[in-house]
This record gives sequence, C-alpha cells and structure tokens, in this order.
Amino acid sequence: MSEPAVVAVSERAGSSGVAAGPARRWWILGVVGLAQLMVILDATIVNIALPSAQRALVFSNADRQWVVTAYSLAFGGLLLLGGRLSDLVGRRRMLIIGLVGFAAASALGGAATSFAMLVIGRGAQGAFGAMLAPAALSTLTVTFTDPAERGKAFGVYGAIAGAGGAVGLLLGGFLTEYLSWRWCLYVNVVLGAVAVAGAVRLLAAYPRDPDVRIDWPGTVLVAAGLVAVVYGLSEADTAGWGAPTTLALLVAGVVLLAVFVLVERRVQHPLLPLRIVLNRFRGGAYLAIGLSAVGIFGIFLFLTYYFQLTLAYSPVKSGLAFLPMVAAIVAGSTTSSGVLMPRVGPRPLVPVGMLFAAGGLSILAARLGLRTSYLDWILLALLLTGAGLGLVFGCALNTATYGTGAADAGVASALVNTNQQVGGSIGTALLNTLAASALTSYLLTHGHSPLALAGAAVHSYVVAFWVSAAILAGSAVVCALVLPSGTLTPAAGQAAPPATRPREEMSARDLRAV
Repeated sequence: MSEPAVVAVSERAGSSGVAAGPARRWWILGVVGLAQLMVILDATIVNIALPSAQRALVFSNADRQWVVTAYSLAFGGLLLLGGRLSDLVGRRRMLIIGLVGFAAASALGGAATSFAMLVIGRGAQGAFGAMLAPAALSTLTVTFTDPAERGKAFGVYGAIAGAGGAVGLLLGGFLTEYLSWRWCLYVNVVLGAVAVAGAVRLLAAYPRDPDVRIDWPGTVLVAAGLVAVVYGLSEADTAGWGAPTTLALLVAGVVLLAVFVLVERRVQHPLLPLRIVLNRFRGGAYLAIGLSAVGIFGIFLFLTYYFQLTLAYSPVKSGLAFLPMVAAIVAGSTTSSGVLMPRVGPRPLVPVGMLFAAGGLSILAARLGLRTSYLDWILLALLLTGAGLGLVFGCALNTATYGTGAADAGVASALVNTNQQVGGSIGTALLNTLAASALTSYLLTHGHSPLALAGAAVHSYVVAFWVSAAILAGSAVVCALVLPSGTLTPAAGQAAPPATRPREEMSARDLRAV
C-alpha cells in the first residue's frame, strides 16, 4: 500500500471517534475483550449446564440439541448483517445494543420456566451476539493503528478468543456445582453491565457513514445460506450425513452462498465487498481461523468427556485441568502477535502454530487410555496444543482485519466470527460422527461388558484426536501455500522498510476503496 493510501486509512480510522490517547485505548481493549469473552464463553459454558437444565425443565435428549442449535442458527445466520450494521450506524451504538440485548436474552434464558422459553432466550442471545461480536472486533481494529500497539492488543484479543472456551468450561463447572445452571446464563448480565458502563464512558459517538448501504438481496441470501449450512451440519451430527434432510440443507446452503457471491460481484453496495477476502493476507487468515475451528473442537468436547466419564473428574476439576492450556494460549498469542509477527509476518507463524497443536493432539491420541496420567502425558499435550493455538489466533485475528479501512471494519470482523462458527459446526458434526462410528465398531468387536464400554469410549476419543491432528496438519500446509511472505504494511502512516515490504500488496481496487 502506498504511503498516501495508508495515511488516508489512518485518517479515516481516526475519525471514528475511538482512536483515543494511549491509556484510553487500553481501557477500550478491556471493554472489547470483555464483550468478546461473553460471546466465547457462551459456546461452552451452557454445555456444562445442559444436563442440569434438562432435569429442571424436563425435556428430552432429542430436544436438547435445540438449546445449542437455536444459538448457532441465529448467530451464524446474522453475523454478516451485524457487521454491516456496525459499519452503517456506528460501532459504539451497535456494541451497546449488542451488549444490552445479549444480557437481556441471557436473563430470559436463565429465568426460563419451560423448554420453549429457554430456546427463545438462546436464539435471542445468538441474534444479539451477531451484532455484538463484529462491533467489538471492528472497534479494536480502528482503535489500534500503530503496529506495535496493534500487535499487543490483538495478542490479548487472540488469547481471549482461543482460551475463552476453556474458561467457559471452568466457570460453568463452578457455577453449576456451587450455584445453579441458571447462573451460567445470568453471569452474562453481570459481565454485560460492566461492559456497557465501560463502552458508554470510553467510546465516542460515531456518525453514520453515508457511503455504507445495506445490500438486502445479499443479506437474505447469505443469512439463508449460512442457516442452511449450520442447520444441515447439526442434522448431520444427529441424523447422519446420508439423511435426506441433511443432504437437502447442505446442498441448499452451498447453492445459496454461491448465488450470494455472484450477487456481490454485481451490486453497487455489496454486503461483503469481495476485495476483503481476495487479498491473500486476509483470505489466508480467514482460512486459518475456519480450519483451526474444525480441528480444535475435539480438544474441548472429547477431553471434557474423558476427564468426567473416564477419570471421574468433577466439573470443577475438569475445568481446572484445562488451565495450563489457557496459560499457553495467552503466552503464545501475545508473543506471536506482539513480538514475532512484526518481524516475520504471519506466513511462518500460522502453519507452525497448527503443527504444534497437531502435535499436542497426536500425543493425546497416542497415549490416552483408561488410566492415563494427567501429569505424565495430558499436561504436555495441553501445553503444546495451547501454545500452537495461541500462535494461530494471535496472528490470524490481527491479519484478518488489517488494512480494511473504517467503512469495511465491521463486515471484515464479522467474517472472522462467521469462519469460527461454520468451522466449529463442521468440527462438531464431523468428529461426533466419526467418534460414534468408532465406538460402535469397537463394541461389535469387544462386546458390551462394562470394561468394553469404557474402552469403546476412550477409543472414540482417540479416533477424534487423530482426525483433529490430521486436519490441523493438513491446514498448516494449506495456509503456508495461501498466505504470502512478508510482514503486514504499517497502518500508522509509515511505510514499511524495503526488506520487509510484503509481496502481496493491496490491489488498485483496494486503494480506491479506502
């Protein structure tokens, strides 16, 4: 990017009303991090509460999936619209609306007296989360434009994104065991109140951008396409990949998304400007985020099952067992984004991080048994996986939103969450299906004695870990090929030194856009 174009981007970002003094910027990071934590926590904290909620509200195992699916459908289907609304009406306004709505929906779900009330609350959480998540990340994007500060800020944000799931398991265990499953939802009211107070105090008002329009045909197509894909993957998890409903939903989703891309190439004000994903830095980062979400699903779900069902850990002890991985994610994310990436760029770091995570999962797959020692093998695997995930998330989140300009920051941020959501849904369906198949095959060979049942469960986890490791190893190769060499061009009005200028420059279309 030329220096005039960079300056233009910086001036545009500065006019957003959030580019404040140094101390104020770090307080804004705290608000944004808390908002993101609310969304990430919800992916796992409610899973811990589900058995207790099912007993309290008396709903069937078949209905139980809707507590998760209602959130996923609303969140995944509305993310791009939420991102564009953030660009249209202002990040501050959308962040506050999202926080208040998410907290209110959480209160509704926590106070549920029936299954229907709980599902409605979860769906509302997903809808407001789709407004909240892009607004939070785009606020961070336009607040931190200095390369050094940006690296540190996105390192912290990446640590929250990577470790939030494990924190949710720990917090969910404590709340469920010592208070009530309802507090796994009520906790968002407390977090939301703190975040809203900070947003009102710290974020300046942002005027409506006259250059942004809502592409309604594109909005309908992408929302319907993403809902069909996410719903199809949830059906694959329960009914199987060959079920007519699963196939119909997945085919319809792919067709709708293909039509969406064709529409976006022709409309004057696209919901998703294709220049955002066609840049190899950003496109490679989105790919890394989605593929990582597919591969890492097993570390949370199946290891939690292993801790509680095989090793007889309590929910709290299971959550505590994940803490070393959380520490490794934080260390890897802050080091990669703030220290390493400004020197070498994302291309070497993202694949290496994926290989580290694949190595950790391979250790679990190779050493897991009925009485595997936590200190001997599981701890090492968690530390290696956590360090790898920290490298990936710290670098990819920074890269995915870099250089988009203030007008596209919201939708670029929404793409991050969309990739995480779709990748996680694919991981859920794929790994659960393979694990269930492995368990059935083991029982056919070894019988149905209590020892065989326990062995079958461990065998299913081992298969899931091997597949996850293979996905991450393959993803490392793909990302190494897609991501360009070089460092990111500074966004604070300073040109990059010739030795570190990236080979993948912004296109002329990008320059006209910003």
